[in-house]
Amino acid sequence: MNRADLSKQPADVAAMFDEVSTHYDRTNALLSVGNAALWRVATTRAVNPKRGERILDVAAGTGTSSAALATTGAHVVAADFSEGMIRVGRQRQAGNSRVEFVQADATKLPFGDDEFDAVTISFGLRNVVEPQKALAEFYRVTKPGGRVVICEFSTPPARVIRSAYFAYLHHVMPAVVKLASSNAEAYDYLGESIAAWPDQKALAGWLREAGYAHVAYRNLTFGIVALHRGVKGHTAAQD
Repeated sequence: MNRADLSKQPADVAAMFDEVSTHYDRTNALLSVGNAALWRVATTRAVNPKRGERILDVAAGTGTSSAALATTGAHVVAADFSEGMIRVGRQRQAGNSRVEFVQADATKLPFGDDEFDAVTISFGLRNVVEPQKALAEFYRVTKPGGRVVICEFSTPPARVIRSAYFAYLHHVMPAVVKLASSNAEAYDYLGESIAAWPDQKALAGWLREAGYAHVAYRNLTFGIVALHRGVKGHTAAQD
């Protein structure tokens, strides 16, 4: 079994996701107690895709989020560095001409400058070995006036929620994963990576450092997840 660790070596992370690709969406639905679909809706609304726009969905996995973005008529490039995820995604979205799969590293995107109306990533930035480098790449490929939307696990601000959540990660989630996933050890890394991930304010700071303006975030599900957003090409004071 392949299992990544907090060094987040790209080859290890990719191999881990290759192994879990077949049952990935089902496992996520179980682990999130159904909230994954709600987070996807919130992310799609924040991106606000419009017909004719070109949108980059990074760490798109099997393309579930990309398909949701494409329903308005936007063309979505679903990028992921896991060959297994891309393979499953192409099979599941075979009849969807608005979703295009590309194998790509978030820190070295194979796209031109100012190419996308919006760039989004859901639950993938945490798995990048150099997340700030990835944010710089997101900024580079975003058109002036374009937007970035990041949905990621975060830190619940309320102590009681935070304590209950981390208890779930350490005690409940491993039992669920053993029943649902083809690689239970991979989800040990999931809990570790969430616990080690910066809080909402730190990620907002990274977005500003990358160059995005009007940076803001809102908590979803008591702050278990946070939805961050920003805009490229504005010189006005940031939020």
